[in-house]
Amino acid sequence: MSRYRRATTGTSYFFTVVSYKRRPILCDQLVRVALRSAIERVRVRLPFEIDAMVLMPDHLHCIWTLPDGDTNFSTRWSQIKHAVSYACRDAYELSLSTSRRQKREAPIWQRRFWEHRIRDEIDMERHVDYIHFNPVKHGLVGAVSEWPYSTFARYVRDGIYAVDWGGNPCCEGMHLE
Repeated sequence: MSRYRRATTGTSYFFTVVSYKRRPILCDQLVRVALRSAIERVRVRLPFEIDAMVLMPDHLHCIWTLPDGDTNFSTRWSQIKHAVSYACRDAYELSLSTSRRQKREAPIWQRRFWEHRIRDEIDMERHVDYIHFNPVKHGLVGAVSEWPYSTFARYVRDGIYAVDWGGNPCCEGMHLE
């Protein structure tokens, strides 16, 4: 079990954001670079801390802590999703519904996302663990440390997790399909 302690004030939220039609494109380099850039740009205008994150092929999970009194995560997600969609618009052609065409939406994201307000430290710990274990749960790797698209390495570096947390370290390099 992790020993995560939130260092910031403000309200924390767990999010699940899914790709359009669950297409496995979110780990593509183009999307990863666009997502990182979009997050950085939005954080300049609308600050938030990323407490934990995992990027999966067709969805992502993350926990954000917003500044005190700020609950406007929807605008942040809207701007991030728009920027990624714009940056990747030519790479992912797909027939769109009439509604999506009229709204000029790119085929990167599902329209909505799921959020959950983190209630306390136990809730935070459980969600952070869930985020980092997700690639193992989905059979993408045999150990959490094998998945490159998460904040797990930061947690190991900070002494919150042992490097072998969430998997058998003898399975290093073995990817389950």
